[in-house]
Order: sequence, then C-alpha cells, then structure tokens
Amino acid sequence: MNAAHGAAGEFDLIARIRARAPLRDDVLLGIGDDAALLRPPPAKLLAVATDTLNAGVHFPADTRPADIGWKALAVNLSDLAAMGAQPAWCTLSLSLPQADAAWLDGFLDGFLALAAQHRVALVGGDTTRGPLSVCVTAHGWVTPAAALRRDAARVGDDVWVTGTLGDAAAALAQWRAGGACDPALRARLDRPQPRVAAGLALAGLAHAAIDLSDGLLADLGHVCAASGVGAQIALAALPASPALQAAFAAPARAALQASGGDDYELCFTAAPAHREAIARLARQTGIAMTRIGRIDADPGVRALDAAGEAWRPAAAGYVHFAG
Repeated sequence: MNAAHGAAGEFDLIARIRARAPLRDDVLLGIGDDAALLRPPPAKLLAVATDTLNAGVHFPADTRPADIGWKALAVNLSDLAAMGAQPAWCTLSLSLPQADAAWLDGFLDGFLALAAQHRVALVGGDTTRGPLSVCVTAHGWVTPAAALRRDAARVGDDVWVTGTLGDAAAALAQWRAGGACDPALRARLDRPQPRVAAGLALAGLAHAAIDLSDGLLADLGHVCAASGVGAQIALAALPASPALQAAFAAPARAALQASGGDDYELCFTAAPAHREAIARLARQTGIAMTRIGRIDADPGVRALDAAGEAWRPAAAGYVHFAG
C-alpha cells in the first residue's frame, strides 16, 4: 500500500493489512513503499489481470465482508486460470466509506484465506475514502507455449466448461425476488472457486479459453470473435447442480445457465482427439469438465434446445454501461 499521503485512519488500515499479509521469497519489497519489487522466474511471461467490484453491482449490499474479500481475489485468479497462468502476487485497492477496522478484518479473513490456498502474496495497493469498491490486480506467470488465449479456437474444436453453470445467477435472482436464497446457490455467488488447477493442467490440450463472468453465450462469443469462428452449444448439455435443478424449472434454468453470469468457471476449446485426455484430467483434478458444443465456421454463438431448434435468451449476458 502506498502510505505517502492520507489521514491517520488510512495509515492504520495499511498497517493492519501489512501485518496480516505474508510474503514469498520472490518479493523483494512489498507493502509500504511506492511500488513493490518482484522477481519473476526466468523464461516466463508475466500475466496480469485486474477486476473491480462495486457494492450493489458485483455483490448484494448484505454480502459479508469475508465473502467480498474472497470474491475480489477469486475473480482475478479466475482470469489467470483462463490464461493457464500460475498465480503469484496481487495488489489491492480499497475505497471505503469510513475507516472501519472490524469490516477490514472480516474482508481480510476471506481475501487472505483464498490467497493462502494459491500462495498469492499481497504486495501493495491503495486505500481511499469513498463508496465501497474493491479493485484487485493479480499477477502470475506462464510459459509462452502454455498460454491459453481467446484467439486460438479452431473450427472442429469441442467446446467444454468446467463445473456447473447458473448457480450464482440463480442466487442473485432469488435475492432480488426478496425470498430466501438457497445456501448452496448463495455460496456460489459469494465464494466462486477459481479453476487454477484446471487452467494449469489444460496446457497442451486446450486451444482457447475464457472465464465465465458475464454469461456463457457472451463470453464464448468473445472467443469466437477473437478467433474468427462461430460456435454451437446444446442447452441440454449444460451442467446443472442439484440445487439449481431443485430451485428452477427447465426454461428458467436454461436462461440462468446460458446468460446469467458470475459462474467463474472456465470455457475452453480443444480438438476432439483430446476427449479422453480431458476426461482423465477431470478425474485427476476432481473438477467436472463437460462437453457442451463445437466450434464451426459460421460467425456467432448459436444455442440449440432439445429439439435442435434455435434458442435465444432475453440477453446474451451482462453488459456494463448498457442501461
């Protein structure tokens, strides 16, 4: 954290963060100076991802501080996972309405718990007064040949997703409706699991990948646009959790899975020849991987229902500044 300016409350928050943030051997200088000094490994590319979470936009107002902390880091580690990168360091910028030490301690409980799982060192950032907002920049590394990119999908590839889809969007729908949220669904909204292990293991198998933040159709559309290809997916193939199946009937469930967003699962493409290898990888990592469609030459993403008819949601996915 940059401690060069601000009121005493800011310095207290920075000291509180610094006291709880363990470092790694490759951090020469961490929190407390104008910039961190880090030592990347030789012959690796540096992967950098940044995401901002705003109250009322990216998490409900009643979200626990620990869950906000977890999610703020998770969405950035998810971006690194989609690149096949190994996480290493991160920075944290916090905008808070007031210097609330109890809120900060709860936030750090979630943030640092996930950081410890992936050996991520918090090496700097900023604190300021303002509406509740969290911005994290995550850094990792990847060998040039192993990097997964959006522009590498090929005609004939299978389209795959990790995990299950629609749970987070379902929890948000329940919250907006004012009813009780299913705990399993709400956990997927509050504490997404970044698929780092899957991203690392897909090196040499996947051609292209993206993490699902704005919805399957929207995010797969980004891959298709970058690669100059199209895609067809089967709604019936989209993996659904038992909690989602119990809470929503098929028509509503399809919309949540295809365009709901906030899943933070990986969507990737791979040659059909790798199907068995990917199935083995799923067993080894314990992360479900489901084949949901294929890449073709026709531009755009087409979703087909059980009868093979074209299906269109009200919106393909979340779009910032759309209204």
